[in-house]
Amino acid sequence: MADKLNKTTSGIEIKEVYHQPKQDIEKPGEFPFTRGIQKDMYRGRLWTMRQYAGFSTAEESNKRYHYLLQQGTTGLSVAFDLPTQIGYDSDHDMAEGEVGKVGVAIDSLEDMEILFDGIKLADITTSMTINATAATLLAMYIALAKKQGADLSQISGTIQNDILKEYAARGTYIYPPKPSMRLITDVFEYCSKELPKWNTISISGYHIREAGSTAVQELAFTLANGKAYLQAAIDKGLDINLFAQRLSFFFNCHNNFFEEIAKFRAARRMWANITKSLGATNNKAQQLRFHTQTGGSTLTAQQPQNNIVRVTNQALAAVLGGTQSLHTNGFDEALSLPTEEAAKIALRTQQIIAFETGVTQTVDPLAGSYFIESLTDELEKLAQAYIDRIDSMGGAVQAIENGFVQGEIAAAAYDYQKAIENGEQIIVGVNKYQEQESIKQDVFRVDDSIRKTQIDKIKLLKERRNQEAVTQKLADLQLAAKNNLNVMPFLLAAVEEYATLGEIADTFREVFGEY
Repeated sequence: MADKLNKTTSGIEIKEVYHQPKQDIEKPGEFPFTRGIQKDMYRGRLWTMRQYAGFSTAEESNKRYHYLLQQGTTGLSVAFDLPTQIGYDSDHDMAEGEVGKVGVAIDSLEDMEILFDGIKLADITTSMTINATAATLLAMYIALAKKQGADLSQISGTIQNDILKEYAARGTYIYPPKPSMRLITDVFEYCSKELPKWNTISISGYHIREAGSTAVQELAFTLANGKAYLQAAIDKGLDINLFAQRLSFFFNCHNNFFEEIAKFRAARRMWANITKSLGATNNKAQQLRFHTQTGGSTLTAQQPQNNIVRVTNQALAAVLGGTQSLHTNGFDEALSLPTEEAAKIALRTQQIIAFETGVTQTVDPLAGSYFIESLTDELEKLAQAYIDRIDSMGGAVQAIENGFVQGEIAAAAYDYQKAIENGEQIIVGVNKYQEQESIKQDVFRVDDSIRKTQIDKIKLLKERRNQEAVTQKLADLQLAAKNNLNVMPFLLAAVEEYATLGEIADTFREVFGEY
């Protein structure tokens, strides 16, 4: 057998047989949480089944959310379109051709009201995959919760709010790193007082992996970014034992089954030690809580039904690795946005794992496996070497600014692609067991005409709203940004007067500039 097949995707050599590891004295729910953050894990509560969805207009996305809730999803996850992610209203020239394509278009509080029509925010947890404009979208969500009469101290959910990985792997940043970090810590500070159950950041390895990193790099770069956020908040004077309780993580789950399980176990142990080293003494501040999404980049347009098997294996690995929340991809996502049928099969995959396989009946069922324990230690060792190197550069921000992280990811992506092309890495249906096939799959497309719909909505909104109040609130926001005040109360005041997302982003652009 070729050597490549006896290594993980991170290049860790797989031995023919494993012998007894060090004596295991770790327990679930106890530091360093390798075996899980809860003593009883899924015996006490299943992971949240959170299907990522959002496309076209708020009206269309609202229909999909109601459909998913009827099918048994236990949490919502909002995808935003590209203009929303980078701070442009739908009527901006830069938005042309992108409105509603990769997510829902949100231009103002009015769109947020439509998006959650018929859904009580007090009764559901919502995850929002948004970064550069995260503070603004959170302000809109808070404004809507207030309008619904919800108790803000009980509202729970997550904003991704992880800008460092945008510079390293994804690209939807607006402002330079330092003011972007300031906006993030403003959210930490505000929510610790006003929304104590809200997860203020979801530190994302997912997009690092999608950009081509190995499992070791995903682990290392994600935790290094997390460490940078901890330090920024500490420097702002925040208490790590309070704000660190509301940090969460977002990981990818790729194809190498055992490596992914070991990655999640190593991540918990490493984060516990990182938080402890920075002064955390509270158990909950030391715990790594994470959401998992199955690997989008592993899905193939060829023989798309094969993706159902891939997603099932990845979802099972995430559960065996102890995830708190899970999104399973639709089998047709290499071709288009997921159809309703694909979204339902993806959700049913989670439900079958939860209720039919028995894997939830005991905590960390693979603990003590010679292979799993050895692989967990190996991943930790290699990831720690990366973190030490990043620390020697001055931390994650500096490592990103000097291009180190991007370079490492690019090299790994190149090696992986090369392995597929020379046949060392087999992808079923792509470079082995191919078939001559024409794509007959039903594909889901978003029509460009929705941009006109959004433009009309913005025009009507601006005619109806109190323009004098909007102008004043934006001026107040600009002053707060200049004077280093926490911007969240000023953002909330602006969105409540129906200032648009683009107007708010432009206000920050004037103060912070663009990167």
